[in-house]
Amino acid sequence: MSQHYFSENPESEIKEKSFDENICGTKLNFASVSGVFSFGTKIDRASCNLIKNFSPSGSSILDIGCGYGAIGLYIKAIFPSQNVTMIDVNNRALDYTRKNANTNKLVVEVINSNLYDALSSKLFDDIVSNPPIAAGKELNTKLITEAYQHLTENGSLWLVAFHNKGGSTLKDKMKSVFGNVTDMDKSGGIRVYKAIKKT
Repeated sequence: MSQHYFSENPESEIKEKSFDENICGTKLNFASVSGVFSFGTKIDRASCNLIKNFSPSGSSILDIGCGYGAIGLYIKAIFPSQNVTMIDVNNRALDYTRKNANTNKLVVEVINSNLYDALSSKLFDDIVSNPPIAAGKELNTKLITEAYQHLTENGSLWLVAFHNKGGSTLKDKMKSVFGNVTDMDKSGGIRVYKAIKKT
C-alpha cells in the first residue's frame, strides 16, 4: 500500500531537512520531514502565497492539514495575539509542527484530528488550509462544507491551490456553501480563495 502525506502513520524512513525562511520580514527556522507535505528546503509556493495574503478576521485560527507547521506557525509569528490551533491526521506532521513551534518559541495548540473530528463544536474566526488535493474530492468537499459549522459569524475560510489543478473545483464548492468567494491573490497559477460566513 502506498504511503501518502495524509496517512496517519507514515512508514517511510525519516529523513529531515532544516532551512530558514523569510516571509513578510519575519524569519523562521523549520525542519521538514519525509512523509509530510512538503518535504524540502523551502516552504512551497502555494503556502507562501496564503501566508503573505492572510489577514485575521478575529482572534482564533485553525490551520487544517498543517503538515510540518509552515502556515500556522508563520501566522502566529506575524500575528502573535492570535490563538492558533493546528491539526493534521499525520502523526509525523504533528511531531514536526511541535518541534518547529519549539524551535521558533511559538505557542500553538497541536491536535491529531481527521478534518474536524476531534474539535467537537469548537468555533474559529478563521480557518486556513493548503488542502490535500491528492486526497480526493470527497475529503476536500467535507473540509469546505464542515468549515462553515466551525466558523464564527463573519469568520473566513482561506484556501490556496493551483487554480487549474483542482482549485477551481474548491472555489465552486466554497461559493456553493458560503454564498460568496473572493480571489485574494492570483500568482503563477496559484490562487488564494476566501469565503466569509454571513448569516
